[in-house]
Amino acid sequence: MTELEDVRPEPQGLPGAPGSGRARPSMILIVEDQPELTRALRINLRARRYDVLTARTGREALEAAAAEPPDAVILDLGLPDIDGTEVIVELRRWYQAPIIVLSGRTSPGDKIGALDVGADDYVTKPFAMAELLARLRAALRRDEGGPGSGQPRQALIGRWLVNLAAHQVTGADDEDGPRVTLRLTPTEWRILEILVGRPGQLVGSAEILTGVWGPGFGQRTNYLRFHMARLRGKLEDNPARPRHLLTEPGMGYRYQP
Repeated sequence: MTELEDVRPEPQGLPGAPGSGRARPSMILIVEDQPELTRALRINLRARRYDVLTARTGREALEAAAAEPPDAVILDLGLPDIDGTEVIVELRRWYQAPIIVLSGRTSPGDKIGALDVGADDYVTKPFAMAELLARLRAALRRDEGGPGSGQPRQALIGRWLVNLAAHQVTGADDEDGPRVTLRLTPTEWRILEILVGRPGQLVGSAEILTGVWGPGFGQRTNYLRFHMARLRGKLEDNPARPRHLLTEPGMGYRYQP
């Protein structure tokens, strides 16, 4: 069963709490059409010192996010007006903060579809409140890993300059001519963020798969091979003999600066 009530306060130092390093509590937008579940989420989040906005429909969610951009979104897919994946697509046109899907849809296709259009995590109903809150904290920590976090925010791959903070890829040798940009999918961005964040280090396939697609996908190496081939085709000067996005057979992948 879904654990609806778990209102123990969080320890000091977590995102949204005093001492967490944030100047203000984190604002969470809940997009859910079930009043009982919305109420339970609101109670639990406020007990942990988060500020909370709520929306019952997809259009209400888009309006609320535009009026007061939240630090993270918890989003149901089965909304009364538009599908939750459409909300993700619209938000990702301008919004980079974490989106966690909370849905009763359990098929791999639904999960992959939501993650591919820009969701950061996917939690299926019924769920444990403690697990959802832990995933929210993890997503907020990752989002705080911006400039000054110690992780690289730019990488040069072939002739392309990859800006992780701006989610933009531009031609590195375009100073004297028109600026050329390259489009990457949300899934390609998540893979790059994992690899570029650990330059020169081997990252296991299962770790990347779990980080991008979520728990239960650690063995789906065919997904990763497909997207790595697409990334090399877009970024490497010679995709058949890559210099930066390297495969370590049987183990994983490595970004070599």
